[in-house]
Amino acid sequence: MAELFKNIYNQKFFDIFTDNLGQLKSDFDKKSFLKCIYDNEWENRELKQRMRHISIVLKNHLFENFDKNSDAILRLIPQLEKNGIKEGSIEFMFLPDFIELYGLENYDKSIKAFEQITKFTSCEFAIRPFIIKYEVKMIKQMHLWSKNKHPMVRRLATEGCRPRLPWAMAIPSLKNNPVPIIPILERLKNDKSESVRRSVANNLNDISKDNPNTVIKLVKDWQGKTKETDWLIKHACRTLLKQGDLEVLKLFGFGSVEKININNFKILTPNVKIGTFLEFTFELENTSSLTSKIRLEYGLYYQKANGTLSKKVFKISEKEYSENSTTSIRRKQSFKIITTRKFHIGQHQLSIIINGKEFNKIDFELIE
Repeated sequence: MAELFKNIYNQKFFDIFTDNLGQLKSDFDKKSFLKCIYDNEWENRELKQRMRHISIVLKNHLFENFDKNSDAILRLIPQLEKNGIKEGSIEFMFLPDFIELYGLENYDKSIKAFEQITKFTSCEFAIRPFIIKYEVKMIKQMHLWSKNKHPMVRRLATEGCRPRLPWAMAIPSLKNNPVPIIPILERLKNDKSESVRRSVANNLNDISKDNPNTVIKLVKDWQGKTKETDWLIKHACRTLLKQGDLEVLKLFGFGSVEKININNFKILTPNVKIGTFLEFTFELENTSSLTSKIRLEYGLYYQKANGTLSKKVFKISEKEYSENSTTSIRRKQSFKIITTRKFHIGQHQLSIIINGKEFNKIDFELIE
C-alpha cells in the first residue's frame, strides 16, 4: 500500500528540522517541541492540518515577537539549504503558513518574508488571506513580483492570485473581475521559466470558469505569436475544451463532426465491480474526403449519493484521422478506490464526445 502523503512529516523529518532550528536558537527545546507535535490528534490530521499544527507548535517554541520569528525563519532557510535540503520542498510549506497565521496584521514584514521564503518553498496558499485583506496593495505587490529576477518570485505573482487555486480559499473579487491581474499574466506569458508559464496557464484556466470571454479574447490575441504561448493558451483552455465550447474548439482547429460516425459502441463490462475496470470499445468512422482533426473524449456519468448523475469528461486523444477511414478504439476506466472520489453503486452512464459533441449514452452498473 502506498505511503500516505501526510507522512512526509515523520521522525526523520523532525530530526532534521529540529537539529537545524537548534543551531539557530540555543535554548530551543526539541523534546518539548516533539511532545507537542505528537499529540493525541496527530494521526487523525491530514496534510494541511498537520502543516497548521506544526505552525502553532513552532510559535510556542520560538519568540513572542512576530518580527523576531520572521527573522528566525529567514535565517533558518539558508541553514537548511547549507545542510542539504533542496528548494521546492513541499514539507516546509508550514513556514509560509506560519507567516499567514501570525503575520496578517504585520503587512510589510510578512511581504518581505514571503518574497524570500517562496524561493525555498511555495507561498501561494499563504498569501491569499493577504490578497483578500489588502487587495489593492497586494495586487501592486504582485505586479512588482512579476518583474523579479527569481523565477519562484515571479511564479508567486501569478500562482498566488489564481481566483480558484485548488485546495486553497478562493478570491471572490478576482472570480468576479479578473481585470486587475491580467497585466501580470500578459507580462509573464513568455517568461523564460516553464513553471511560470504553466502558472499563467493555470491562472487563465481558473478565470475561464467564471469569465470565459476574457480568456477567449486573450487566446485570440496571443495565438500564433510564439511556440510557448501556443502551448500556454491550449493548456489554459482545457476546461473550456472539456465543456465543448464551440468557439474555443474552432480556435484550435476542431471543426464540424457532420461526417464523423461512432459505430459498434459497446461496453464490454456491463457490471463493473468496485476495485476493477470499466472496459469499452467503439469505431470512429471519418466519411469525409478530407482529413479531420478530432478531439476525442468520453463522458462518464457517476452516480451521486442522492441518485442523480454527475458527468466527468476524460480525454482519449487529439489527432488527425485520414479521409474515408475507420479506426477501432478500446479503453479502460478505473474504479479502484481512491481518496478523491467516493463511488456509489447503481446505474452509471458512458458517452463518446467528438469535438465537443456528445454521442449516444450507454448504461452500466457499478456493483460491490
